[in-house]
Amino acid sequence: MAYKAPVRDFTFLLTDVLDIDRYSNLPGFADASSDLVAQILEEGAKFAEEVIAPLNKTGDQEGCKLNADGTVTTPTGWRAAYKQMVEAGWPALSSDPAYGGQGMPAVVSMAYGQMTAAASAAFSMYPGLTHGVYSALIAAGSEEQKATYLPKLVSGEWGGTMNLTEPQCGTDLGMIRTKAVPNGDGSYQITGQKIWISSGEHDFTDNIIHLVLARIEGAPQGVKGISLFVVPKFFVNADGSLGERNNAKCAGLEHKMGIHGNATAVMAYDDAKGWLVGKENEGLKAMFVMMNEARLGTGLQGLSIGAAAYQAAVEFAKERLQGRSLTGPKNPDGPADPIIVHPDVRRMLMESKAFIEGGQAFVLWTALHADLQHSPDEAVATKAKDYMGLLTPVLKAYLTDRGFHVASQAMQVHGGSGYTEHFPASQYLRDARITMIYEGTNGVQALDLVGRKLAANGGRAVMTFFQEVDAYVAERQANAELKPFLDGLADTKAKLQEATFWLMQNGVANPDNAGAASTDYLHVFGLTALAYMWAQMAEAAQAKIAAGDTDPFYASKLTTGRFFLERILPDAAGHLAKLKTGADTMMALPAEAF
Repeated sequence: MAYKAPVRDFTFLLTDVLDIDRYSNLPGFADASSDLVAQILEEGAKFAEEVIAPLNKTGDQEGCKLNADGTVTTPTGWRAAYKQMVEAGWPALSSDPAYGGQGMPAVVSMAYGQMTAAASAAFSMYPGLTHGVYSALIAAGSEEQKATYLPKLVSGEWGGTMNLTEPQCGTDLGMIRTKAVPNGDGSYQITGQKIWISSGEHDFTDNIIHLVLARIEGAPQGVKGISLFVVPKFFVNADGSLGERNNAKCAGLEHKMGIHGNATAVMAYDDAKGWLVGKENEGLKAMFVMMNEARLGTGLQGLSIGAAAYQAAVEFAKERLQGRSLTGPKNPDGPADPIIVHPDVRRMLMESKAFIEGGQAFVLWTALHADLQHSPDEAVATKAKDYMGLLTPVLKAYLTDRGFHVASQAMQVHGGSGYTEHFPASQYLRDARITMIYEGTNGVQALDLVGRKLAANGGRAVMTFFQEVDAYVAERQANAELKPFLDGLADTKAKLQEATFWLMQNGVANPDNAGAASTDYLHVFGLTALAYMWAQMAEAAQAKIAAGDTDPFYASKLTTGRFFLERILPDAAGHLAKLKTGADTMMALPAEAF
């Protein structure tokens, strides 16, 4: 099975749905006409399909190898492909031109990112984490740190990592023990162990820039005493050349269920030298810039793995002959019909198709708001920042949960063949499972949504979202053909609003009610977001058809959207009913009863 990047979908979303040409007054968009973006996507698709995708199986089978000297060898062909990526300039796509970037909007970069993550999730993590380090240093680094590290991070000549987790703490970062001792010259000695560090050591780049959370001696306990440090693998001399090796070493590689091609390292810092990023004891604030970017990237990754798994399932369903159609043979000259004729196989494929196409729109619509944060219009920028905070946990958790479901459905379509390693379904399922766990488990994302994001600024973000959806529906009531999409959106938005008010009334009285409702609430939010995306896609497709465009792409889009309305959107009612039962029965049993 050869992965095929959905360029047609992306150009439709960027040009017809989001109409990116209207943002030419914003940074990056002036040089990002829809014609140029289409060319970028075509070239990005070729790179994903021809260079990255063929490496996916090799990476899964070989994995990464830890050598006796602490270096890591990546799978066959991966280093050469990464070098080709750097030479082509892909890592610099959306970075600041002041540091060698191409300055493209985030929405363009996220479209490209979906293609590389679908081609090989493990491979795409290397440049993805590097860009996260770039973003954190842009936000909180000193001018000296920016000058020292950013040009090589932007180009991809150097790699980057984020170091949070330790053996005794994952989500609860207040428990970290890695310590930082000031040297008196502006540098610190960093000592501690970090685990599950993606891309922690590899042979792609000459240097790896680690961002490390640590506690300065005498700092307050808990999260209020955490600082962030930049700890390079090799020191950087004043002229930009590499100096001595720092005492930051890979002590081991994890043996994992999936994403074998990415080196998930145990990192040992033994009096390694690091430099403070931002202010003392404000490390989480700076690291959250990278963490939030990583969460959006993880949502994209879960969706993209699902998209690749769906493609493999479609190909298999068209070729696999089993049984006869319930309405008579569709392949009368053959011994049986292809399984794609069977309604239950269609159910799985249509569920996958409807989610993937809606999810792709959700990712790009959210990425556009990342760009709109830089709007000169204060109201537009404020709304965009509010949305980024509100939607990040929704996008991360909902897309990874459903992306894994799509990968599972793809294996089911494959039947027994999918359970073997002769077909790609197994790898997709294994690779997809981690996306629900790392960068904050999906349960933690749900708690973040109901516990922090809803209440932020007096609930301003969610109320703005409700108002936007209401206005969208109200302004299109005269469009009879769009009515099913408008009705579905309005109904699901009403359920989300009801759930929100229920949380406001019952979550404060008993915080366990908020915790018990959080995952169902997040899924109602995800369904509402996709209903909004499908309404916008349906509107754009209908406009094309009304203008005389006979491309079957648009009719297919409308049929898929109607399936979403009929067979997926009703799940919102079930989630609402469950969340309103509260925490009583969930928390009633003593621990000994389990």
